[in-house]
Amino acid sequence: MKEFLEKIFRITTPLNGFKYAFEGIVHAIRTQRHMQFHFTMMVFMLILALLFHLSRDEMLILLFTVSLVLIAEMFNTAMEAIVDLVTQDYHPLAKFAKDIAAGAVLIASINAAAVGCMLFLGGGRVAIFTREAGGFESPTVPIVIVTAMILLLALVIVWKISGRKGLLIKGGVVSGHSAVGFFLACTIMYMTKKEVAVGIMAFILAILVAQSRVEGKIHTVREVIWGGIFAIIVSVIVYSVFAPVF
Repeated sequence: MKEFLEKIFRITTPLNGFKYAFEGIVHAIRTQRHMQFHFTMMVFMLILALLFHLSRDEMLILLFTVSLVLIAEMFNTAMEAIVDLVTQDYHPLAKFAKDIAAGAVLIASINAAAVGCMLFLGGGRVAIFTREAGGFESPTVPIVIVTAMILLLALVIVWKISGRKGLLIKGGVVSGHSAVGFFLACTIMYMTKKEVAVGIMAFILAILVAQSRVEGKIHTVREVIWGGIFAIIVSVIVYSVFAPVF
């Protein structure tokens, strides 16, 4: 009885639910070429969102649209796995189920393409590289920070998955915690107008985060260094582009 209750507790623990969910995301990206393509396009769209100065509402629309494509692709992958589990032989109903799931992904992708065209090509945005920056409404500081954070996390996830080591939130070829720590340190530097004392304290905290990952034997020194360097590069590029916003 005790063993049974312990087993049920392990299964129903909320943290286990998140763990299994992340494992499902990683498996889908690692094994499905279409999922890899969609994830890469998400990163590309976020970069374009920064370059085209999308507003808050436009960013929400873009994130919802991209997420819809990823969700549809994951349901398609799950449907294919279930059908293959039931039968390995050709059956009209099995083909019907797979075709419908693939059709859902196609509809979501077409919708995403249409939304992308309206967001990036509408309102004279195609002239963003030929007009002065003053001709466009600059994004607010929170939008720049949140978008840069999402972009950083997406790139770190791609790096972790391509490295085929560790888990999405633990271990891997690069430390995501260190990347976030140094990203926040750089953000504090820019928001305080590069105040030296504040910047030093922020980077000390980031170093402590990196040190904790090494002491916990979750990452090596090299992995936390790569995470810090990568975060600094991303933040410097993004914040340099949007320097007038700060």
